[in-house]
Amino acid sequence: MTEKPSEPLASPDPIDICIGSRLRLRRLAMGFSQETLARALGITFQQIQKYERGTNRIFASRLFHLARVLRVPVAYFYQGLTPQGEASNPADVRSEAGAAAEEGMQDLLGKSDTLKLIQAYNRINDPSVRRQIYALVRTVGDQDATAESLH
Repeated sequence: MTEKPSEPLASPDPIDICIGSRLRLRRLAMGFSQETLARALGITFQQIQKYERGTNRIFASRLFHLARVLRVPVAYFYQGLTPQGEASNPADVRSEAGAAAEEGMQDLLGKSDTLKLIQAYNRINDPSVRRQIYALVRTVGDQDATAESLH
């Protein structure tokens, strides 16, 4: 008997990487650890890690359950993909200003303080309190922007 030569491991498919990135982003925004999300799905946290890296492909039924647990439509995971199945190039899809805004949003969501703020805000059940907090944050942000433009 002859042994098969070992084939080099293929790198993850860009679509799986994109879906995994969206999964991680939503999981963090919801304040879930990998372990918490895994428990909700009846799988191991290592499986969540593999999904987020794109190492393991997420099957349709699992994606449906992920969407339900994370309270997003299944289509959420496909945002940023072109009909050809490639991650869209922001410059091709939107204006430079729009692409810069999207890049800034990704940078902002990657910051620990931003995620903590979103998580705390999401725990507020009273819509009136949520509106008041939003108004406060918007006002402070507008004042800071005005002060910066004067300098």
